[in-house]
Amino acid sequence: MTRTAALLGASLLALCTPAFAQTPAPATISVPPLEFTHRELANGLDVYAMPDATAGTVTVTLWYNVGGKDDPQGRSGFAHLFEHILSRKTVNLPYGQISTLVENAGGSRNASTGQDFTNYYETVPPQYLETMLWTHAERMARPVVDQAVFDAERSIVQEELRQRVYAPPYGRLQRFVIGDNSFDESIYRRSVIGSIEELNSAQIEDARAFHEAYYRPAKATMIVSGNFDPAQLDRWVDQYFGDIRNPDRPVPVFERPVETPRTAPRMVESYAPNVPLPAVGVIYPGVAANHPDNAALDVLQAIMSRGESSRLYQSLVYRSQLASNASFSGNAMEEDGVIAVTAVVAQGKAIADVEAALDTELARVRDQPVTAAELAEAKTEIVAGDLRQRETSSGRAFILGQAIVSENNPRAADERLAAIQAVTAADVQRVARTYLNDQARVSVRYQDESARPEGVPEDSWRNPAPVPTFLTVPPAVLAANELLPEDQRMAPPAPGEPRAMATPRVVERTLSNGLRVIVAKSTNLPILNAQLVMAGGAAGDPADQPGLAAMTAGLASQGAGDRSAPEIARTLEALGANIGGGAGADSTTLFLSAPVASAEAAGAVFADVVQRPTFAEEEVARSRTQAVNALRVNLRQPGPLASLVLNRLAFGAAPYGAPASGTPDSVAAMTRDQIDGFHDRWWRPDNAALIITGGMEPEEAFAFAERTLGGWERPSGAVPSATNRAGGERPGPRIVVVDLPGAGQAAVAAAVRGPRRADAGYYPLAVVNSVIGGGQNGHLFQEIRAKRGLSYGANSSLGARVDGGLLSAATQTKNESAAEVVDLVLAEFNRLRTEAVTEQAVTDRETFITGGFSRALETTGGLGGVLADAVTYGLPLTEIETYPQRIAATTPESLMAAAQGVSADEAYVVVVGQASMFIDALRAAHPDVVVIPAAELDLNSPTLGL
Repeated sequence: MTRTAALLGASLLALCTPAFAQTPAPATISVPPLEFTHRELANGLDVYAMPDATAGTVTVTLWYNVGGKDDPQGRSGFAHLFEHILSRKTVNLPYGQISTLVENAGGSRNASTGQDFTNYYETVPPQYLETMLWTHAERMARPVVDQAVFDAERSIVQEELRQRVYAPPYGRLQRFVIGDNSFDESIYRRSVIGSIEELNSAQIEDARAFHEAYYRPAKATMIVSGNFDPAQLDRWVDQYFGDIRNPDRPVPVFERPVETPRTAPRMVESYAPNVPLPAVGVIYPGVAANHPDNAALDVLQAIMSRGESSRLYQSLVYRSQLASNASFSGNAMEEDGVIAVTAVVAQGKAIADVEAALDTELARVRDQPVTAAELAEAKTEIVAGDLRQRETSSGRAFILGQAIVSENNPRAADERLAAIQAVTAADVQRVARTYLNDQARVSVRYQDESARPEGVPEDSWRNPAPVPTFLTVPPAVLAANELLPEDQRMAPPAPGEPRAMATPRVVERTLSNGLRVIVAKSTNLPILNAQLVMAGGAAGDPADQPGLAAMTAGLASQGAGDRSAPEIARTLEALGANIGGGAGADSTTLFLSAPVASAEAAGAVFADVVQRPTFAEEEVARSRTQAVNALRVNLRQPGPLASLVLNRLAFGAAPYGAPASGTPDSVAAMTRDQIDGFHDRWWRPDNAALIITGGMEPEEAFAFAERTLGGWERPSGAVPSATNRAGGERPGPRIVVVDLPGAGQAAVAAAVRGPRRADAGYYPLAVVNSVIGGGQNGHLFQEIRAKRGLSYGANSSLGARVDGGLLSAATQTKNESAAEVVDLVLAEFNRLRTEAVTEQAVTDRETFITGGFSRALETTGGLGGVLADAVTYGLPLTEIETYPQRIAATTPESLMAAAQGVSADEAYVVVVGQASMFIDALRAAHPDVVVIPAAELDLNSPTLGL
């Protein structure tokens, strides 16, 4: 057994931001390199340890060198299907027990599949590290793949495909149209998620053969990151993994097809249901992840579409307003890559004009060198983004894992940053000329089904190049595992001793202008996160102007002080900083994120945005158009539309009932005077709190606040307030179907009214919500997904609002099963009114809730968000300490008492989907259901136009 240490600990990777017009003096952004040790077991398992004694959790990730490119012939989507199967059952763990162990520990878990890898990961309190290692050994050596697991997970994966691909307007574009045309005779030709037809053709024997072929120690990499003892980790890894043998048979090897270079351009015309705005795209061949040109391609990508100062945004979205969005993305994988350039055509604009504008920008970057300013800005953005990803131990683990599976080099992430700093303008132009080759391009048009010419087939998007013939995995030869009788099963290792973790220290001062300043140091990384929280939010919108608070927040950074919108974008992006914001139901939030080295200069921009936004007429008109385009897209998606309709049903004409983002009609009618008036009324220091988290010491943070917003003048008038936000109970319809023809899936949403966030009754109801639909052990997930395979996910949430929110459930299912799912959801709303929950089950759910809360406090943004919520809802700042205690005070008796407020009879229910496929069954169970065509829905009206 060998052991090597990564010699990366002492130095910092640094980048100087050069000075250019309207940019402050150079600053150094330091990115701590990844620190790890590595050893390889005798069976070939690679183990990387990344200890961090300051972390409150530990993350275990296991990466297998198998992915979508290894799907057998006729079985596209199989690696992803097997990812689901392996997470469910072993000889010692009944179905779903892994998720139960993780959630009862207060942790989280998931898995994912790419073309090159499949990974499984958990983040838990440190005392559960041994337990998690044992579960990974169980899955590697002793999984149970039986017919029940196979059938359930296949159904779930098909629902995931419907939810991710068929339901969203542009799901088919990304997964099918671009996916199928990115490669020709390539191992990457097929989609990772596969197809309904090939998933249906899969057999249980395929799953057993797949595990036996690919899931072995020599094909796996383990990464453990967080708070743990490295020596103890070594002992546990040896104990649980050292004796796992590799199968005697070799791993199947697929002889890679030789791809014919593309020598002529071609056009793909494609169509899909419910596409509100056409899209266009261009696809070029790319390079593998370890190719030396990748650093220059990363910089090219940032120059073209990263941030609002990027070329595509400025040309297509901002100046010409031809597109509602535009992107330039590169996907570099282990063996090959692809470059995709896309744009969604703005309402009323011509497809041909957007294509011409895209071509102009592609030609410009090939024909002319990028500027020194663009080059410096792109580098700074990339480095600053990488710095943010390294804040948590789990974030660092994933950066390391991706480097290993994509480039077979654990130091690749740090080497990439060094390579990016060395990129020149000539390098960018060279790779643009090399890879943006119009003789190798595939152009794409994507339009609504209604535009399809007669006789054009539904799969007109398919690549004419033949799909390679992939290998067939040899049949399994080992006996299938079975779940052992309960009295013969090995018990999971018991948790160790908890490690005491200090709650972040929160300090507060009030400036002379009335601004509250709240500071909590959350990391040693040199990053700053500042959140300005102003009371009011969407609840302050006039009844006939929903979306005004959101529009004001979005427009504030589109010109302020003496800087135009493009100048603000250029300045911030050159500093590695960003500003954004939005309006929730009860508050407006504006945030600043920046490296500490850039904080002073970024703070000056932030001060202008808060105090001196110009709201220029041309910017108001531009933002109106962009917002309307985005809303049109959102209103064609079953899930988001169901949520909006549900909110109107529950709150009606009260402020909480109106869409916080507005409607196409309300946004289109907004004027500069209305926006400026909202800003003058609500944006004031004595109605606000500035929350600063990150790497600044408290005194440094208070000084930053004084320099940045100490000069913000307090108006003489009284602070405004919003009243009667929730309104009373409404007598209108309880069950509404929105008929959306062509919807690829039906969204089901249901809700009951809940308490104020500051009420004592909120805490036991939060535990009720967790039992009903929290995580993978909630009743909804178990009944709808785990037991019946009717959905990819089913969950509930308890909304926090000043005057009372909603306890709401949400899921998506195939249209045919919508009526069944409605009744399953309503049954869970009634269940806890009469069914007692054991004390242990209550404790488990409390641990799940408080574990999630603790993980949030570990991140700069998460801690800031918790403190922002305390400000918004009038809670003491000690809530970060008392919240876990108040949750843990729930008993079986107080839980049942709280559950009496959750009733199917009092619930509002919305189903959005193709009504013809479920309305008869739904009406048979609920005769009072009301149906409204999506085209006739009026979200501006408290009655929805019913």
